[in-house]
Amino acid sequence: MNLIALLLTLIVGLFITLGNILGIVLKNNKKVTDLSISIAFGVIVSLIVLELIPESFELLESNLDIFRTIIAIILLILIGIVILKILDLFIPHHTHESHLVHGHKDNSSHNEHLYHIGIVSSIAVLIHNLIEGMSLYLVSSSNIVSGLLLCIGIGLHNIPMGLVIASTLSSTNYSKKNILNIGFVVSISTFIGGFIMFIMGEVSEMVEGILLSITLGMLIYISIFELLHQIYHMKNKKIPFIGISIGVLLLVLSVLIEHNL
Repeated sequence: MNLIALLLTLIVGLFITLGNILGIVLKNNKKVTDLSISIAFGVIVSLIVLELIPESFELLESNLDIFRTIIAIILLILIGIVILKILDLFIPHHTHESHLVHGHKDNSSHNEHLYHIGIVSSIAVLIHNLIEGMSLYLVSSSNIVSGLLLCIGIGLHNIPMGLVIASTLSSTNYSKKNILNIGFVVSISTFIGGFIMFIMGEVSEMVEGILLSITLGMLIYISIFELLHQIYHMKNKKIPFIGISIGVLLLVLSVLIEHNL
């Protein structure tokens, strides 16, 4: 099962490369982005409520009483949220407005700005995915079905990240080969995070519960402050409705299959 968990960390990272390719081929197609964000939101929120919260509680309750378990989970969730918030500060929220110098478009300055956004975003996403890889490996090692669903959720969340990197760097006339190379390096960081956990080997239920609760905080941050924020600003409200429904359905079906195996 540990090897399967490690394989999932490799697969989920490659969604960044898929996002890069879509960004180059489809020129950052908004419908593809919106649908992937919506499905990811449905999967991740359902996974949090139906699988990860009960599992975190079960792991920590084996070492603590109910009251301390609840307090510990809340504090660890906050830690997870803070960790991703700090990383998010290094990912600039860019606009497509051109820089003007004395009333004229300054293409050189604008290109340098976009190049900076693409590189800084790549570095921040790399660190972000390193942590996500560790979390995904942990969840997958404990429950392969939950790991598979989390892989889908994170993977679909990674597609827009790849789109952002590709769209900003391609706007600076950066070569497609170099864009894909950067995307691959970012992609492989998820696997590296999983490999670190693989090397560490077995951990106690207490440590597993702590790490899983921190993962909960990260997923809550992603779902509320990243995915939901973007869903709120989607103009075509049919796309998020369809995407979220697909995500929830995937999770519910997986739970039903798991309990009937």
